[in-house]
Amino acid sequence: MTTGKTVLRAPLGILATATATYGTGRDDDITLPRLPGFVESAFSPLAFEAARRCLTERPGDGSRTAVALATLMGDTTTADLASRRMVSGRVHNPLLFMQATANSVLGYTSQEFGITGQMFSLSTVDDPVGELLAMADLLLEDPELDRVLVLGVELGGGERVAAAYRELTSGTGRPVPDLPGSGGLAAAVLLGRACAEAPVTVRSAETYDADGTDGTDGTADAGRPGSIQGLFDLAAVHRRLLRDGGSHLLVTEPDTRRGPTAFVLGTDPQAPPKALPAGNETETHAHQ
Repeated sequence: MTTGKTVLRAPLGILATATATYGTGRDDDITLPRLPGFVESAFSPLAFEAARRCLTERPGDGSRTAVALATLMGDTTTADLASRRMVSGRVHNPLLFMQATANSVLGYTSQEFGITGQMFSLSTVDDPVGELLAMADLLLEDPELDRVLVLGVELGGGERVAAAYRELTSGTGRPVPDLPGSGGLAAAVLLGRACAEAPVTVRSAETYDADGTDGTDGTADAGRPGSIQGLFDLAAVHRRLLRDGGSHLLVTEPDTRRGPTAFVLGTDPQAPPKALPAGNETETHAHQ
């Protein structure tokens, strides 16, 4: 039995989840939406599409909504393009500078959905799921907020990005990303406090099996730095629980500060994870 690291002080209600992928070769890759003022890169269109799906599924008061976006490298496509233009002696394009800032798309999203709550961009080499859930937990202590939209975005990249990942993973045994250079991933989760409007909740797991009896060894292999795959896992569990009910254990990326972190998602906030068919009780990362 492993003792979990407490990330959430109280259960959070999951109001909606959404994912979007581009250029990965998956069957569910999307055609990127056209966003005024954003060119070349998949970063902002993917972030907006994931956010749009959550916010249209569960409309709410934008003045009582906050947003937090996690991305390790940010908009690598735009940053690379701006760098190539600069070293080739071409005139600087201020549009590229604007959209290279990760939270630029949050401003566009706020205009489209009337969001006036706090907005944050985070960068972490460890576990974006834990960081984003902890941020939502903290923000929802504000009595003027009811909801927090958390987003994760990850792009492929060129040689400069690959070199940065090699530096980050040197001596750690962690893999570098294998996303296509033009590919990208985005996932969004709309969170509130546990209530009747949120049939699925997420809470920190105080303990969980680490002896393999749940179909895994109770830990997650260290994946690529800053991987948002855990958000895709969370979205998949959420969809399953809405359909089937029950509780599932989600073990996220090991964190260099906290170690492996586990969360219980379920339709009963107090229930322990229930046994599922062999090998399926715990959602773990399917690293790309």
